[in-house]
Amino acid sequence: MSQTNVAALEQGGQSPAREDKATRWRARLRPVLMIGGIVLVAVVSLVVWLTGGRYVYTDDSYVNAAKVSLSTDVTGLVGDVYVKDNQHVSAGQLLFSLEPRSFAIAVAAARAQLAQVVQDINGAKHGYQMAQAQIAAQQALVEDDQSNLDRYAAVVKTGGATRAQYDNARFALQGDQAKLKQMQAAAGQQLAKLSGNPEIDPKQTPQYLAALANLNQALLNQQHSIVRAPYAGTVTKVEQLQPGMMLPAGTAAFGLVSGTDIYITAQPKENQMTWVRPGQSVRITVDTYPGQHWKGEVQSIAPVTGSEFSVLPAQNSSGNWVKVVQRIPVRIEILSGPKDMPLRAGMSVEVSIDTHHHRHLSDLF
Repeated sequence: MSQTNVAALEQGGQSPAREDKATRWRARLRPVLMIGGIVLVAVVSLVVWLTGGRYVYTDDSYVNAAKVSLSTDVTGLVGDVYVKDNQHVSAGQLLFSLEPRSFAIAVAAARAQLAQVVQDINGAKHGYQMAQAQIAAQQALVEDDQSNLDRYAAVVKTGGATRAQYDNARFALQGDQAKLKQMQAAAGQQLAKLSGNPEIDPKQTPQYLAALANLNQALLNQQHSIVRAPYAGTVTKVEQLQPGMMLPAGTAAFGLVSGTDIYITAQPKENQMTWVRPGQSVRITVDTYPGQHWKGEVQSIAPVTGSEFSVLPAQNSSGNWVKVVQRIPVRIEILSGPKDMPLRAGMSVEVSIDTHHHRHLSDLF
């Protein structure tokens, strides 16, 4: 061993030969590691890309439920409220009612009006019969006047009757004829009330039908003064309705949220919707219940983006257009999940839609 190597070993270092060998090894390994690292990253990226694209994930999703603001189409004072806030109710259950007396009075008045119409129609029928008898008597009188006038006209020129007698007979005929026309006109008015049929059933006249419609409307208003649950669910904000307050027609009394018609509304980005179709399975997680999940199914896809129904939709021809990725609402039906963890409208959820789509290398070219 040379003195130089001995000195290097005594100082705790390596020999120059070994250092040269290590340097050459590192020089050879460096490009391999650099190229290999790039190739590894590329392969991993390719594998991730090929295995990706199957699931569409979005956290822009919420629990929705059928809900309605309960109201009535009649105006009245609130009489009784039969439920409490956040109480579960069944379909058809009585919720609240308006003060019933005013509606009962309206129904009684409509019934009286209907009865009065029947009496008026029957009276018109009797009046028409009397008018016809009077017309017949007046017609006989006119015929008698005509006969007298004819006799006077035949003898007035021979002196068998005076001119005054002839004129009196003529005037009597004209007066009775005018009275006959007046009677016929009055009978025509009575017949018009009977729709041209003197034997008509009162229930077939327009007056009766109009009065019957008023009665039906009064009965309907009375029925609508009592509000029942259209479906099973939970009532909310009941405290804003108190007995004695005036509730105008169409004013919301309180809300009802369905307990059965519950679904998820997800809004994925438009570039995520390429392979989403109705019927695909969905995995649902709810922020309120970490670690739990529900199974769902894509029920339908909205025909428009969410911005189409916004108050101020985008005006892309204004000259200051900036492209914004749109979101398309997707309705997801809940199929199964934990029974002891109720879902409430408005809860934030995360969904993952399984599109069953697989990417291929040909998609890159």
